[in-house]
Amino acid sequence: MKTHLNTLYVTTQGSYLAQRGETVAVRIEGKTRAQLPLHNLDGIVCFGRVACSPALLGTCAERGVAISFLTERGRFLASVRGFSHGNVLVRRRQYRLADDPAVALDVARRIVLAKVANSRTVLIRAVRDADGDINAPRVADLERGGTRLGASVHELRGAETLDGVRGLEGEAATHYFGAFDALLSPSASADAFRFTRRSRQPPLDPINALISFLYTLVLHDVRSACEAAGLDACVGFLHADRPGKPSLALDLMEELRAYVADRLAFTLINRRQIAADGFQRLDNGAVAMDDATRKTVLTAYQQRKRETLTHPFLNESTTVGMLPHLQALLMVRWIRGDIDAYPPFLWKG
Repeated sequence: MKTHLNTLYVTTQGSYLAQRGETVAVRIEGKTRAQLPLHNLDGIVCFGRVACSPALLGTCAERGVAISFLTERGRFLASVRGFSHGNVLVRRRQYRLADDPAVALDVARRIVLAKVANSRTVLIRAVRDADGDINAPRVADLERGGTRLGASVHELRGAETLDGVRGLEGEAATHYFGAFDALLSPSASADAFRFTRRSRQPPLDPINALISFLYTLVLHDVRSACEAAGLDACVGFLHADRPGKPSLALDLMEELRAYVADRLAFTLINRRQIAADGFQRLDNGAVAMDDATRKTVLTAYQQRKRETLTHPFLNESTTVGMLPHLQALLMVRWIRGDIDAYPPFLWKG
């Protein structure tokens, strides 16, 4: 069984990563500022002007340590991985199943059902976690959102086309995001983090900048998990094929967005671990985190990945960071025919 390892995030501009024996040395202005054992790393994420030596790239490729390169603001640019050691028969069957409309519909429907159910649990759990320390209008908004998402779950079960599933997913997302403001604690900077609409490229306010950044981190982990399991991360069931688009990774990420990323975003805001002045508006109108806020979020994300839970399908204790790997392995088991259907991650909150 794969164990939960760390991801190295490098945000200091001008950093140079090199291999030194069995370690990764992080050099800044010619001086080694950090040195980490390679066997403790699951991945490396480089933000902005961060370079890697050819020797390090080669060693990481051989050992399955994924390296991703992002812009300084967190937009994905490229990924370096070695030869896929997965069973080619699994990938060939993955392609055939993805091309079968009935199979694609079934898998996509399962994934979206889990996504909507997990989103609903986030809203309902927020009322319970508040333990009475929440005003009536916020409770009403959260319960109303939960009710609408519950109706979406019922409608999704009857969806008969892939376009129908995608349409219902969009409607559910509107209901879910419509309840975002109710997740903000009155004691937090609610006005500064108020949610008006989902904006991605670019994010136009602090809350969109925060969740988009977290989604990028989750996508890195899910894409790495797909490749490590021997799957083709670009051939999915819900998301349409497009050159360079990691469709399967995006599929599997849908199940984890609310549980892994959204809950962390509101925890950071409500506990005042990040503040509105940690975001800046750029010349193009986009909003981005400053360096200190980005580092706070990265640290919190690493801590989130170490939290434990009981996997709902496997009924075994695991960490949040292992969820992408476990779901990728369950996808492989279904593709091979070891289990009758793919079991998406369904949070029992």
